[in-house]
Amino acid sequence: MDTIPKDALSGALRRESVKKNVAAIHVSGKLSLLQRKLSNVLLLNAYDTLVTSASHRIDARTLCLMIGYNSNDTDTLKTALRGLAETVAEWDMLDERGRQEWGVSALLSYAKLRDGICEYAYSPALAEKLHDPKVFALINLNIQRQFTGGHALALYENCFRFVNTGSTGWWPLETFRRLMGVDGSDYYKSFKQLNAKVIKSAVAEVNKVSDIIVTPETRKMGRSVTDIRFRIKRNPQLAMMNIDDGEGVRTGAVYQRLLGLGVSDRLARQWISQHGEDHVADKIAYVAAQDGVKSPARYLSAALREDFGEAVGQGPLVGRAARLKRVQDLVAARSPTQRDADRRLFLNQLADSGKRADFERHGWMSALNAEAVFAFWEDLEPGAFDGI
Repeated sequence: MDTIPKDALSGALRRESVKKNVAAIHVSGKLSLLQRKLSNVLLLNAYDTLVTSASHRIDARTLCLMIGYNSNDTDTLKTALRGLAETVAEWDMLDERGRQEWGVSALLSYAKLRDGICEYAYSPALAEKLHDPKVFALINLNIQRQFTGGHALALYENCFRFVNTGSTGWWPLETFRRLMGVDGSDYYKSFKQLNAKVIKSAVAEVNKVSDIIVTPETRKMGRSVTDIRFRIKRNPQLAMMNIDDGEGVRTGAVYQRLLGLGVSDRLARQWISQHGEDHVADKIAYVAAQDGVKSPARYLSAALREDFGEAVGQGPLVGRAARLKRVQDLVAARSPTQRDADRRLFLNQLADSGKRADFERHGWMSALNAEAVFAFWEDLEPGAFDGI
């Protein structure tokens, strides 16, 4: 979730001190890379009902696909969940009336596995804090999967939350060591060792694989480094990886399919705005079903303008478009984590490299995989296409 724009806030929330507290929830960095990824997936899964539901559920298959380990390895999942339940989240910020508030909570109040389902919960106080978009910036799961180092992902999380302010603000080294999970090590009490083994490598990985670029700065007392902060700016080369609120045209499968047909960004957005995603999807399916089309983009333009494919007698084409529309509805009804897991599961079933490339480019609108897409969703949701 994006941070609320400053001009949308009022009263104490507009004060500079509140901006400095935008990431005031600190989670111990002693989580493994797997645990940290798991934490983000669980939070994304729960986010919409974070403060209205006492507990949350997600199937183990989805968890495994999102995090990348064997679904039969329940011991690993149990260990990761145990680590989250034993991890402390701490906050120190201003409340809605401008009063200082400090609090501490286990990251998960409980977790349990039964019949292939993971059920878990957050304490009410922590859930309230995590749900506040001024406090927590939801991590892009597509980006987090790129990380191979736990320190790098920890640094990314703690910097990304400040992306709209441009800087983390000064952290005492003691706080920074805790965020990186090395506060209990005598080895890292030396800033020289901390910089060489943690900071430099983490910064390099963040700048290489994520959508932000961070630059460390230090402050000294005498000859000793006492504080560190990170300047933050967007990485223009990876900015397109950002996940918006789910309503942005550019994140949609129809938009991506249009680009794949050679339609420009401006025209794709214009068509979707003018005709609606469903209607454009129907026309894409119609064009894909035609033989010998030399210029799909030009033919699609004519199909939209002249409303091709709507006449009586176009039964098979209309049926195909209707099934594609049903697929879109089924995808829209899934949670973000489920949608990502569905895509990865379908990709794993494609042996042909050409079909894999077409699906990676066009998603569920992939013309080369249309029949396989229908079969996949029929298997996932029996009876999904009844009546079509």
